[in-house]
Amino acid sequence: MTTVALIPLRGGSKSIPKKNIKPLAGKPLCAWVLEAATAATHIDAVFVSTDCPEIAAVVQGLNLGVQLIERPAEFATDAASTEAVMLHFMEQVRFERLVTIQATSPLLRAEDLDTALERFARERLDALLSAVRTKRFFWRDDATPINYNPLQRPRRQDFPGTLMENGAFYITRRAILEQQGCRLGGRIGIHEMPEDSALEIDEPADWEAVARCLAARQSNSLAS
Repeated sequence: MTTVALIPLRGGSKSIPKKNIKPLAGKPLCAWVLEAATAATHIDAVFVSTDCPEIAAVVQGLNLGVQLIERPAEFATDAASTEAVMLHFMEQVRFERLVTIQATSPLLRAEDLDTALERFARERLDALLSAVRTKRFFWRDDATPINYNPLQRPRRQDFPGTLMENGAFYITRRAILEQQGCRLGGRIGIHEMPEDSALEIDEPADWEAVARCLAARQSNSLAS
């Protein structure tokens, strides 16, 4: 296996209890990204790292051929970083490229993963992140502008905007993870995703917004 996907799914969630397996638009939340990962032609195997037997049972029940990695308790706390989970996973599984996918970004599509992996190979990247373009004007706390010149305020249609991480997925070459212990390093690329993919599920209000987007996507798919 050269390219594998890792979806971290821990059991604890304070804002939305059992968030990772709570039904969203007719499926458990985690099913949306698991289906995208298993449908991606450039991903050789998909793994879930979890500390929760209930989550493991739901993942197995999806019958997607996803493999389970038992996550130690110390890597399933609120303070544990995603990098800690990635490094633990690296000790268990051999790979050349790791695609780390966040279940809280259910608007992810298999096409995004394949397009990003093709770019990763074509440009010989060491790491890649997904992002969305925002055309908002940003300022620092000291009242200095970050991404535009107020003396030459651009029109929206002329403003290139700023790329913002949407947290959907990251691609990391194994050597970078080994050397730096970080998901991003070396030669980094960006895969731009649609604006609605900036929605991440962290709070109950996010849940409703994403559910509406998924329902609209399903409706458009049926209409076409």
